[in-house]
Amino acid sequence: MNRDIEIRLEIASEKLREYAHALDYVPAFVRAPDGTILIWTSAIAAVFGWSEAEAVGRKFYELLRTVFPAPLETIEAELFAVGEWKGEMVHRHRDGRRITVESQWAVHRDPQGKPVSILQFVRDVTEAKRAQSMIEEREARLRSVLDTAPDAIITIDGQGIVQSFSHAAERLFGYAAGEVIGRNINLLMPSPHAEAHDGYLERYLRTGEKRIIGIGRTVQARRRDGGIFPIELAVGEVVLPEGRVFTGFIRDISARQSMEEELRQAHKMEAVGQLTGGVAHDFNNLLTVISGNLELLERRLVDDDDRDILREAQEAADLGAQLASRLLAFGRRQPLNPKPIDLNAMVVSMVDLLRRTLGETVRISTRLGEAVPVIMVDPGQVENALLNLSINARDAMPDGGTVTIETGLVTASDETGEIVPGTYVKLTVSDTGVGMPPEVRQRAFEPFFTTKGPGAGSGLGLSMVYGFAKQSGGHVDLHSQPGKGTAIGIYLPVREEDLVAADVPGDAAGATAERGRAVLVVEDDPRVRRVAVRRLHALGYRVLEADSGPAALTVLGGDQPVDILFSDVVMAGGMSGFALATRALEARPDLQVVLTSGYTDPAMIREGQMPAGARWLAKPYTLQDLEEVLRPVVC
Repeated sequence: MNRDIEIRLEIASEKLREYAHALDYVPAFVRAPDGTILIWTSAIAAVFGWSEAEAVGRKFYELLRTVFPAPLETIEAELFAVGEWKGEMVHRHRDGRRITVESQWAVHRDPQGKPVSILQFVRDVTEAKRAQSMIEEREARLRSVLDTAPDAIITIDGQGIVQSFSHAAERLFGYAAGEVIGRNINLLMPSPHAEAHDGYLERYLRTGEKRIIGIGRTVQARRRDGGIFPIELAVGEVVLPEGRVFTGFIRDISARQSMEEELRQAHKMEAVGQLTGGVAHDFNNLLTVISGNLELLERRLVDDDDRDILREAQEAADLGAQLASRLLAFGRRQPLNPKPIDLNAMVVSMVDLLRRTLGETVRISTRLGEAVPVIMVDPGQVENALLNLSINARDAMPDGGTVTIETGLVTASDETGEIVPGTYVKLTVSDTGVGMPPEVRQRAFEPFFTTKGPGAGSGLGLSMVYGFAKQSGGHVDLHSQPGKGTAIGIYLPVREEDLVAADVPGDAAGATAERGRAVLVVEDDPRVRRVAVRRLHALGYRVLEADSGPAALTVLGGDQPVDILFSDVVMAGGMSGFALATRALEARPDLQVVLTSGYTDPAMIREGQMPAGARWLAKPYTLQDLEEVLRPVVC
């Protein structure tokens, strides 16, 4: 019997040695209920750096400077009640490093149920936690980018299902992220691309042919409210083990396209303005010859029928001059005569005229702003602009309606360069008429463009308004929708230095030309020069001639007396009338100067290139115009 016990003891001892050997490879230790370490395996020694001899007999939480997730008493209460506990805690390595572990505790009891020892298994998760923390940090950074990026960012999977939807995307498309994530991206596309998108994606996955991925392009997108707008879309791709992910970077380019369209329109209008200005210049030279010769011929006719025929020709020439004036106004080449005006008073004074002009079916309403300052503009051009806009408004209301005239002080700011930021008085004429479709709005300010029937309009009304506003340093805006009427606003600049009293014209009624005074006529067009010479002879002046600036300087450098220089501005030979006048005054300071042109850039006059005291006469002009412009010079 004793031999059997010995054998069983040997077997049990062997098993115990096997268990102990196996346990030695497990990162675990056995402690007493009070925390004293009883068994310290080689594996656990490798984890924390403390040897068995250094660890056994010490309290584990003191040795390892343990940071528990909860008070130890709370953890052990759960352990003794349940028999086990799992959790995460932080220990210190012998070298001081922090080690995060996942720990599993199991209690061993004696036959009476009293806790005898506690086995604690440890798994070092420091690197895993560090990796997780890095992942979380990267995710947080990515989320921060997604949440703060001004451009919308959307990710989809290989089936086109939305995986993420940034805050900017929410603002851009009008959807909350939860409404889009999990749905097909074609939700954000207009027809026919919405229906074709899955086919685009399938073809790319099948063929690898890139049409937008990594390339980017401008496409159309659809908001939640159904609105279609242009976007700039760039798409990136990443291949993961679980499949492909596509990231779309989306930028709303509605404002940019609108700005580009406005810039193209401005360039087009500038080009057309230069063309029409040049045509008007040549046209005015021809009209000067025609009207001048008709005027001189009129003095020789005695037959009434001949005079009637001549007057019809003169009326036609006058109409041609008006047309040229309108072309110059559009091209911003029409010399202006700015004066201080009270815009509110001008509107009030024109209401009765407008009522008679527009007819009984049109109601006129005025909304005049308070404290509208005096502005320096050409009053005749403002009146013409108001009349043109009112007539256009009437024509847009065939069944009658309301024309509203508004004034007000506004501050304008525009990054497109269409208007200089600053303070303006705005004159707005709006109607309740048929409105304009987009294709008409785009061409509204072009000269000769009209939607009226033959003979009903020249197509120059709005172009004149546009040119006058631009030449005055202002701007014109147009808002119109079919069925909702039209509103056209003219911005006229407010300048402190312009707020001066109007000049009181002197009384020159008694002034007459001093017969025998010498006038040097400088004109490169021989026909125009001949007309000017004939008119001056008719007025009693002695006349000298030159066909260019250099030729005029030669005359002035001689001994012949010259009292008045009457010169064209734009001439062949490389010397303008401005340059000629400047050099002539250097040689003869007492010389009087009159400049004339059918076309010139008024900016030159504003910038001081026109000599002080010089007079201006626009072509075509009448004999009376010539007499009046010379009269103040010789007084």
